[in-house]
Amino acid sequence: MKPVLLVEDDENDALFMRNAFEEAGLGTVLQLVFDGQQAMDYFSGSGAFADRERHPLPCLVLLDLNLPVVTGFEFLRWLRNQLAFKAVTVIVLSASTAEQDVYHAYSLGANSYVEKPSNPARLIDFARLIEAYWLGWNVALPGCLGAERSLLRCGKGAEESMLGD
Repeated sequence: MKPVLLVEDDENDALFMRNAFEEAGLGTVLQLVFDGQQAMDYFSGSGAFADRERHPLPCLVLLDLNLPVVTGFEFLRWLRNQLAFKAVTVIVLSASTAEQDVYHAYSLGANSYVEKPSNPARLIDFARLIEAYWLGWNVALPGCLGAERSLLRCGKGAEESMLGD
């Protein structure tokens, strides 16, 4: 089971996404945090997120941009500056289609930028596409985050050999 982290401050949007994942029959654990700071704490294993059995590192992040405390842009910048998480797949899921938001998200390292689906049927289709492409066809690092964990033990040389840099 590949975990997905949903970073979404709107409880209704989060509930709709959870329902879409269930309706689509995805065998994926959907974890939820409500702001960018919680997302940073989740990845860091800080505080309430220290138990990796209950809060496994995600293979994919669904990221809203307009978040309280730490914005989606700030979280994305932070994530891409963490050696262990540079290769985590991030899909920005936003109501904004403003060109500057799209450009900024990609420049910070987003892998995809998607306008939030506006109805339940489209949200279910979106969930199925995530499962099929990002968690299925897409080739991620071995074990999803297993390679990044070994980077923490092996250092920068390991990163270069694993990532081909």
